[in-house]
Amino acid sequence: MNVSLLNPIMFSKNCCPIRDKQSQTAVTIPNKSFGNEGLSLTSNYNKAFINKTAVSFKGYYGNQQPAKKLFWILSGTSDVYENQYTNSHLYRGGNTGWKKWVQLPPEELLKFNPKDSIEAICSLTKQPNCYPGIPSYIPTPNYGDRWGRRANYIEINPRTIACTRGGEKTEGLLSLIKLLPAIPPSPTSFANCIILSQLYPAFERDGETGDSSLYTANLYSGISKNLTSKGLCRGDQKMGDDELVKSFNDLAHMRGLKTGIRMPLSSGQLKVQGGNFDWYHNQDDFINACCDAVDLGFDAIYFDSAKHVGNYDMSNYHGNGSVPNFQQMQYITEQIKVRTKRCDISLIGEKCDKDYRNKEMGLSAGTDWSRPDNFDSVLYEYDQQRYNDDYATGPDISNDNDYGGMSYEQRLNRVKNSLNGFRDPGFKLPSFMQMQDLFPMNNYTNTHKQMMESQNHSPYSDDTYSHFNNLFNPDGRWLTDAVYNEFANVMYR
Repeated sequence: MNVSLLNPIMFSKNCCPIRDKQSQTAVTIPNKSFGNEGLSLTSNYNKAFINKTAVSFKGYYGNQQPAKKLFWILSGTSDVYENQYTNSHLYRGGNTGWKKWVQLPPEELLKFNPKDSIEAICSLTKQPNCYPGIPSYIPTPNYGDRWGRRANYIEINPRTIACTRGGEKTEGLLSLIKLLPAIPPSPTSFANCIILSQLYPAFERDGETGDSSLYTANLYSGISKNLTSKGLCRGDQKMGDDELVKSFNDLAHMRGLKTGIRMPLSSGQLKVQGGNFDWYHNQDDFINACCDAVDLGFDAIYFDSAKHVGNYDMSNYHGNGSVPNFQQMQYITEQIKVRTKRCDISLIGEKCDKDYRNKEMGLSAGTDWSRPDNFDSVLYEYDQQRYNDDYATGPDISNDNDYGGMSYEQRLNRVKNSLNGFRDPGFKLPSFMQMQDLFPMNNYTNTHKQMMESQNHSPYSDDTYSHFNNLFNPDGRWLTDAVYNEFANVMYR
């Protein structure tokens, strides 16, 4: 029997590995010229095909097979076995074609050993009649350069689901890996993209409980302690923080998912190694921080406060500090693509409407139109924006300012309208949802509170399992099942 590395239908064809920076034995990719003309969205350049040279940011120099390294550190072996427990809990018993996911409560998945979670991911993505395995090279799912214009974005706060022991928060990325088997893979016509609420450290109490706003980012200070894992090693082999991020992205890509991060644009909400940030002196630092994220495997960047670029509509601005001017934002979006040599990155603007200026800023999608309660309204917006295949603004099912007042019935109705409001799936509007819309949290917290506070939901302080048990609302499991049904309905359209 063959060892299955992945189901090839889910991924780009004819992809070969990039050159290993630590070895001379990997296949070398031929150089391709890349100038500003390469930014045309008609050119489907993928970073996998381009030899990285002459870039002005550090880039990723870790292990070129980080998912394999992570599995070996967790298990002590390279042998991947089929996870029969998750196979026995597949949505619809696995009767969903070759795109499968598990139907288990999130709190149960978060109690898995991460080694078992990786085996579950491999089991879900393996080819029929083959053993599961981790590929040597894992490309991002291929939905073309314009995938971000019609994607469905699911924001998940890794700090919320991190291991919580007393006043400490850690291992958020491992918790995200544990949830991956329960997130439906991308449908045929559009991508599902997981947006992380945080990648870089917040200003205060990073890795701790207490007041700590995730609307802040301290650039060039490593990866947030909320996400990383202390002492993740076996023998003399240590898992670097950047390798852990890259392994998460690789495993998400195995699941047929895109990934991205949230980045603030307000100067008062940014720092560079603890020092003050301003757009005159630190523009390049911001660009390189975005490039570093892309080099770690992320496919999208969600720009907080993007609506206000160029001091637009400042009477409704709630950020702290200045935002880039219009020409700066054009330069930023262009340079992210040029320096990473990737034209398939999705750049999303918070509260950006269908005004042409947002397309000219280099954005792929905006979130201005936020009331998908009526199906005819979604279809009307679809008709209004269908002509533009480069940029569209789409409905918020809920966003980071959700205070939890919406009923489950209303959330489900919004999911249904947002995922089905099209005539041609190739021109579907982008849609935006939160973890709360898929895995409802308890009634004493909400999405916005989780953005502002690092909480421990355990009455026993240092009991992580108790935190997981109390974080989610068992009465909301019917919503999870109903949302699963909506994803299944559009899976092959």
